[in-house]
Amino acid sequence: MTDPIFVFGAGGQVGRELLDLAAKRGIAARGFERSAIDIADAAALRRLLAEGRASLLVNAAAYTKVDKAESEPEAARRDNAEGPAALAAAAEEAGIPLLHLSTDYVFDGSKTGAYVEADPVAPLGVYGRTKLEGEEAIRRVAERHVILRTAWVYGRHGNNFLKTMLRLAAERDELRVVADQTGNPTATPDLAEAILAVAARVAAGTAPWGTYHFAGTGTTSWHGFADAIVATAAPLIGRHPRVVAIGTADYPTPARRPANSQLDSAAFAQDFGYRAQDWRQRVAEIVPMLAGGAAGG
Repeated sequence: MTDPIFVFGAGGQVGRELLDLAAKRGIAARGFERSAIDIADAAALRRLLAEGRASLLVNAAAYTKVDKAESEPEAARRDNAEGPAALAAAAEEAGIPLLHLSTDYVFDGSKTGAYVEADPVAPLGVYGRTKLEGEEAIRRVAERHVILRTAWVYGRHGNNFLKTMLRLAAERDELRVVADQTGNPTATPDLAEAILAVAARVAAGTAPWGTYHFAGTGTTSWHGFADAIVATAAPLIGRHPRVVAIGTADYPTPARRPANSQLDSAAFAQDFGYRAQDWRQRVAEIVPMLAGGAAGG
C-alpha cells in the first residue's frame, strides 16, 4: 500500500493498538490525536487531505463517556455525530474511503440472541443516539465507507473495563459486578486486525462497503468477564478477591445499558476473512502485560 492509512483518535485504545500493529506489519500509517486535528473542523480536514494523500481514513475518535454524555449531550453530539459527518464529507470530496467505528449502543438490548446488521436500531441514551447519528451521516455523505459496530472494547491502552478490574482487584477483597448484561468482550488487537483486513481489501480495490458487526468471539456477562480477569491476574498479583454477581438494578447509572449487547460477526468474517479470537484467550494474553504494571497508559 503506497499511501498511508490516516488514523483519527490515535491517542485512544484502538488507535494506539492499530498504529502499533501497522508498524509491526510494515504498513504505512499516520496517527492524529485530537490535539493535532479536530475531526469536526471541516476546514482543517480539507487542508490535511490536500497536503497528504491517504489510502484509507480510519475514525477511532469518539466521545465514549456513556454516563457523562447524559449531562453533556452537545459534547457527545459534536464528537460522535458532527465530527463523523465532517470527516465523511472531507473523505468523499477527496475520494478516499472511510472506516468508522460504531457501537452496540445503537440497539436497545431487547433482542434474544446476537444482533445482526439489519436489526432495528433503538438507542437507549445520548451516547447511543449520537453514535447512530454519526452512522447515518456517513451513509448519507460517503459512498465508499465501512462502519464497524463493536462492543465491550478492552486492551493494553486507554481506559477500559479490564484495566479497571485489575486496579480494583489489587485494592479490594470483593468486587460487585453486574451479571444480567451480556455481550462479546472485544480485544483491541482483534479490532486492529479487523481494520487492517478492511484496509487490505481497499488496497486491492475489492472492498465491500456498508455496515458490519465485529466483536470478540464468545459471550459472557460483565460478571463473567470480571471473574476471568481476576482469576487470570490472581497468581500474578498475589490476590484473588471475590467477584460477586449483582443485578443492573443494584448498580444504577445515569445512562441505561442494553441488557443484550451481543453482535453477530459472521458477515464480517465472510466478507473480510477475519474473526476475532475467543475473548478468554485474549484476556489470558493481555492481563499478564498489565498485571505487573509494565504496560498501559
